Amino acid sequence: MPIARWRIIALFFVHALAVGAIHTRIPDIQLMVGLSDAQLGLVLMGQPLGALGTFLFSSRIIERFGPRRVILLVMPLMMISAALITVWLNPVAMFCLLAVNGVGFSLTNIAINVEADRVEAATDLRIMNRCHGVWSVGFLLTSLLGAGLRGLGVAPAIHLWSLAPLVMVLVLVIVVPMAIVPARAHAGALKRRLAWPTWATLGLVTFGLGAGLTEGASRTWSIIFLRDNFDIAVWIESMALPALLVTMALGRLLADRWIDRFGPVQVARALASVAIAGMVLVVLSPNAYAALAGFGLVGIGICVLYPLMLSAAARLGDRPASENVAAATLIFQLVNLGAPVLIGSVAEGFGIRTAFAMLLPLLMLTWIRAGMLAPTRPLTESPPA
Repeated sequence: MPIARWRIIALFFVHALAVGAIHTRIPDIQLMVGLSDAQLGLVLMGQPLGALGTFLFSSRIIERFGPRRVILLVMPLMMISAALITVWLNPVAMFCLLAVNGVGFSLTNIAINVEADRVEAATDLRIMNRCHGVWSVGFLLTSLLGAGLRGLGVAPAIHLWSLAPLVMVLVLVIVVPMAIVPARAHAGALKRRLAWPTWATLGLVTFGLGAGLTEGASRTWSIIFLRDNFDIAVWIESMALPALLVTMALGRLLADRWIDRFGPVQVARALASVAIAGMVLVVLSPNAYAALAGFGLVGIGICVLYPLMLSAAARLGDRPASENVAAATLIFQLVNLGAPVLIGSVAEGFGIRTAFAMLLPLLMLTWIRAGMLAPTRPLTESPPA
């Protein structure tokens, strides 16, 4: 079973490589296609739109074929769809390819989290935060690679098409020998065709929403934030994403000892406070270095808030973990569907600082709703249709 732990941790790392590369090249592709910030926001809707419908059926697919097979088949599709964006340089093609990428992301994201929860249950050892920490390390490395390649003037097509075969080989090496881990025990049966949210999953989403949206917005818009606000070198612009990811990765790798000592509720509230302080610094930053420090604080603050929500959803026990994880993630995608357009429109009309300031109330809601992570929670029925 220790081998199973290391394989799922390594898989999170590879998943980050597959997801993260495109984010470092979005500013370049934006200029190549000739998109304004508002137009880019519309095009970026493709990713959550593609993921949205898939989340409804993802639990059925994962329970039918197993997380291992889903990962093996779908993760290469996600990488290829990202690389194809550099070939078909027009807004419609970019939107459609991001939608395909969203389908791949939704299935693989739930599959690796469900597999991590199964390994956690089988070994009785907490690994979810460590998995997400390694994911952040992978995302950090691919971001640093992207920053370096941008500084050297390497075209996005060369970058993404060189990375695609590497990701495919790593997926084969890690996934093919993976042992089948039994699913976590639960009280219900997989009777529903769609993974609708319950009151319990909706409650958990109110806690995790601020962290999830802040992480997503920072990944996509942090480089653009520095580019639009400060006259600095391209490689310094590109350090915005690594500034977030370094602190996020360190926080996730060290978080388990904090949670075991102080409990999830206290840790979540302390980290949410740090995230709020960091976002205030970003919004009010007088120079690029203050903004980089702000993104670093945001990374510390949100480091384990989203993994804590997913882990709590998987442990509800009222139905298969894949249903609760899919239902919680579905709500995120519903919100994310409109978030890129809203942020892009606000950034174009009122400035990107104002767009980031909109995330502060959601981070405050995360602080308020941290009590949802309390270990003992009653099982609840689905909200009425």
